[in-house]
Amino acid sequence: MHFTPVQCLLLALLAFGCILGASGSKILVLVPFPAPSHWLWLDHFVQELLQRGHQITAITNFPAKTPHPNYTEILIDPPYDIPHYFPISDIFSSKYSSDWSNLVLYWKAGLATTQHALENANVQQFIEQDDTDFDLVISEQFYQEAFLMFAHKYRAPIVTIGTLGYADYMDRAMGLLTPWSFVPHPILLYVDEMSFSQRCYNFLISATDALIRKYYYLPKQDKLAKKYFASIEGPESFPSVHELEKSISVMLINSHVSTSSPRPTISGLVNVAGAHIKPENSLPEDIERFLDNASEGAIFFSLGSYVKSSDMPKDKLKAFFEVFRNLKQKVLWKFEDEIMVNVPKNVMVRKWLPQSDILAHRNIVLFITHGGMFGSQEGIYRGVPMLFIPFYGDQHRNALKAERAGYALTLNFADVNIITLGSRINELLTNPTYTRLARKASELFRDNLVPPMDEAMHWIEYVIRHKGAKHLKASAVDLSWWQYLMWDVIAFYIGAVVLTIWIVCRTLRAFRSAKHKPKEQKRNVLTPKTKTTKKVKNN
Repeated sequence: MHFTPVQCLLLALLAFGCILGASGSKILVLVPFPAPSHWLWLDHFVQELLQRGHQITAITNFPAKTPHPNYTEILIDPPYDIPHYFPISDIFSSKYSSDWSNLVLYWKAGLATTQHALENANVQQFIEQDDTDFDLVISEQFYQEAFLMFAHKYRAPIVTIGTLGYADYMDRAMGLLTPWSFVPHPILLYVDEMSFSQRCYNFLISATDALIRKYYYLPKQDKLAKKYFASIEGPESFPSVHELEKSISVMLINSHVSTSSPRPTISGLVNVAGAHIKPENSLPEDIERFLDNASEGAIFFSLGSYVKSSDMPKDKLKAFFEVFRNLKQKVLWKFEDEIMVNVPKNVMVRKWLPQSDILAHRNIVLFITHGGMFGSQEGIYRGVPMLFIPFYGDQHRNALKAERAGYALTLNFADVNIITLGSRINELLTNPTYTRLARKASELFRDNLVPPMDEAMHWIEYVIRHKGAKHLKASAVDLSWWQYLMWDVIAFYIGAVVLTIWIVCRTLRAFRSAKHKPKEQKRNVLTPKTKTTKKVKNN
């Protein structure tokens, strides 16, 4: 049989792909948190690893859309019912607007979703299996620390992916102490230039978080790990969750130098923000036609995958309708009830929309968003001005950063009415400064030494090749905070100085006492002799 040159090339590529697939590593991916947005982001890494020929087993809440011969999923079914335990009504009523409530929300959600996932029958069955091994464990860095016990089970190195950016405990796990003097806690709406009172409050929140995490939260995760992994060996031989955290080789962080203030870093902390953003695809025909015909521009409105516009209180919903109805621009709205009546003629609603591809359309002039990390990055990447309506978690912080950079405005949901919403939209649409700064932010966000996904793949495969990468973190990971800050050394020198001063003072005092004491003794001895001599002469 004869082959053309093109056919030979295709066969060669196919053979290379088979060899690559055969030599690919076995990777366990842990994503127990049930938020759709988290999985949508992390699935980009899974798909890239599959394309590179690796064999992936994933613990996830979301079944694959298309099967893959190298992909095995351990489904957490049914997933943890977040809306039941953390109702949407609480989100719309701004229940999680305070700093303390946000901290408690993370701890409660982390412990509850971890326990739910570990006690799932599919996960328990997988834990008890002994017929496989893995070259690497990849875990989402998001309050499911008990799952790190899989790395101990398989004696595999760990890479974590920080979905929401940096946090103090991530620094500590890699051998750094976060400098609270200019790095605000992730939940605080502060920038790196803090006033004295802000630094005091930042210290209070950061110290409280660190103490509760160490003495309450991590011990709870330890108990979960020892309970649900008890079948693999005696729990008394388990490493603690804290020790497992310290064994992480690399953390891939959803952060970018152009959107985050400078902070100390180390080799094992790698920025990969924007890794999920790819060149735009063609839009569905009806959406493409709708946007193409937007001669005055179009606005894209989405509150993300968790907060649903259809659950919005009626008075707020009415305000959006009235403002949109009076705009010259068209509005494309992610709305979960497509049979909604009285929709303005310039508004199109859809249950699901390809967000990144829509933001890339030339006629999009404004993005109204809840301020989630992934949507915010897509808006920045596409150079679109934004109106943030944040609800909880990191959304307020993302809004603050964008507003500070000059390409966005913020409107708290509690303050939404026809006047406030209309005035902010009008400001963003009519002031060209927002568009100019949004395009500048896009230039900075796109300016990377290598594409973020390639950066992530390099470090994942680096850890596999070298069976871990302990050399990427500081040995300070084993130091206590007072040793890290050299308080023990400072205390030693202060003690040495104080002791030296005390010894010198005692010596001088003793010397002075010794110097004066002989003179007194001499005077007391000679005086009687003199008197006696005089008496003898008189006689």
